[in-house]
Amino acid sequence: MTHDRHSYAEPALVRTTHLELELDLDFTAKVLAGSATHTLAWSGPGDRLVLDTRDLTVLAVEGSTEDGWEPLEYSLAVPDSELGSALTIRTDRQQRVRVSYRTAPTATGLQWLEPSMTAGGVLPYMFSQSQAIHARSWVPVQDTPSVRFSYAAHVTAPPELMVLMSADNGTASRRTGSYDVVMPEPIPSYLLAIAAGDLVFEPMGDRSGVWAEPEMAKLAAAEFADTEEMMRVTEALFGPYRWGRYDILVLPPSFPYGGMENPRMTFATPTVVIGDKSLVTVVAHELAHSWSGNLVTQDSWDDIWLNEGFTSYVENRIVEAVYGPELAVMETAIKQHATVVKLDPLSAAEQAVELPGLNHKSEYHGTSGLGPLKGSWFLAWLEERFSREVFDPFLRGYFDRFAFQSINSEHFAAHLREQLLDQHPGVVTDAEIAAWLDEPGIPAFAERAQSARFELVDQSRDKWLSSGDLPDAAGWTTHEWLRFLDAAPDVWTADQLQQLDREFGLTGTANGEIARRWYSIVAASTYTPAYGELASFLTRVGRMKLVLPVYRALVDSTGRDFAAKVFESARPGYHPITIAAVEKILASA
Repeated sequence: MTHDRHSYAEPALVRTTHLELELDLDFTAKVLAGSATHTLAWSGPGDRLVLDTRDLTVLAVEGSTEDGWEPLEYSLAVPDSELGSALTIRTDRQQRVRVSYRTAPTATGLQWLEPSMTAGGVLPYMFSQSQAIHARSWVPVQDTPSVRFSYAAHVTAPPELMVLMSADNGTASRRTGSYDVVMPEPIPSYLLAIAAGDLVFEPMGDRSGVWAEPEMAKLAAAEFADTEEMMRVTEALFGPYRWGRYDILVLPPSFPYGGMENPRMTFATPTVVIGDKSLVTVVAHELAHSWSGNLVTQDSWDDIWLNEGFTSYVENRIVEAVYGPELAVMETAIKQHATVVKLDPLSAAEQAVELPGLNHKSEYHGTSGLGPLKGSWFLAWLEERFSREVFDPFLRGYFDRFAFQSINSEHFAAHLREQLLDQHPGVVTDAEIAAWLDEPGIPAFAERAQSARFELVDQSRDKWLSSGDLPDAAGWTTHEWLRFLDAAPDVWTADQLQQLDREFGLTGTANGEIARRWYSIVAASTYTPAYGELASFLTRVGRMKLVLPVYRALVDSTGRDFAAKVFESARPGYHPITIAAVEKILASA
């Protein structure tokens, strides 16, 4: 890989192989200050090192010498609104280059929370989110997944706070104000992560545990108690877990994602901790990234399907092994419906925009698009055609062959040909493979997941919509409720909303996934009696998957002004990534 259009770095000329961080956390100024020392491997001509930055103040740049350090010339380019600024450093091809800097209070990869925004309400909190290209907002780095490096960090912070990173943190929550961590395995920059707050540790097994605020730690450990079993299942299928520990940090509700697969320390939303384990597939997904994404990594964001498509497939295998095939099928059916139901009426040309071939280089918009679902569907199709007895060893060999490497779609296609297709001729055709990898849409021959329980849910919904007879929903799982709501019309009558709400109390539900769809219907239907709880939900939760559909539904109906008013109240508690996404929705009205 010589160029990643989402990065200014030039890894064909020089690469960071190890990073040393000296960081100080200033909660008053909301800045992180210190230095980043790059150990470099030069492989091409020239003497310049180009790093990615965004809104960083560069204080000094130095290169190593036999006697210590010497100043180096550098320039910071005019910033691009999305990519930030290229930091170009003139070197003598030194092995080590040190950049002293500080972040901006508005760094897109960091969120600084006041004590009032935490569970305890006493101490402040800070956490990072580096994916996709936000690491450059808190570390000057080659911010491309094609470059992998080990790292070590020394961090100072207020002594009452615990500091954690995506590294070997240990399990003792000793608060000293000075912390040293090491990540010995090479990782891409988007997996750099840091957090500081009132954090305690709760063990779940010999090599897994939960970090969280004291109010949440035991609840989360109970919710995620199956983590060790998930690890054992995945190792049996796809090879050893190669990262030492697997711990989970449960963040405040403002965290913009369900989870972030930072190695050794998954960052997770508290919205999945509801007491019944119905949403812990988030843990299965982030754990699966320890093989697909963290171990074998896409080399640019154009090939994100290699991370997310493989991870969704492995996640489904974990869910099946731990919780049974019925739940795995329901999970798959929900994902397929969410993607494909809107494509069915579209022409092939329109589908090319919505669901490209897996090698398609779509414009980067900070989201994963729809390729990941197509990728996981493709892998499931291969499994069905070749049988698990053949496909599982193939996938395990893939993880072994490319361990701790960054690859692209062409690398995978060559491996697929060499290790599976050529060794088992006649099982699939070249035309079928091309339909998956190169052509738009889902191939016509792809079979959709079928759930017997969902068929009953569909019958209940259709009967209720036609006759008003309420479904017999006693004992329904989260997934059955999601099927009931997801496959329903977007707009309902006030009588329908009142009837369902009166019987099942959906307004005010503690289940974020159900709330996401229910409040989207409420907004699209302009059902104002539920607007109070809808506003409370949007203000309390910052996870984009949950709040963005509700904002869209408000804007697309008659609630744009109401949405803007709610956003004004919610904004102080949102992550910068969520803020930008909501602003885009409001601007589209």
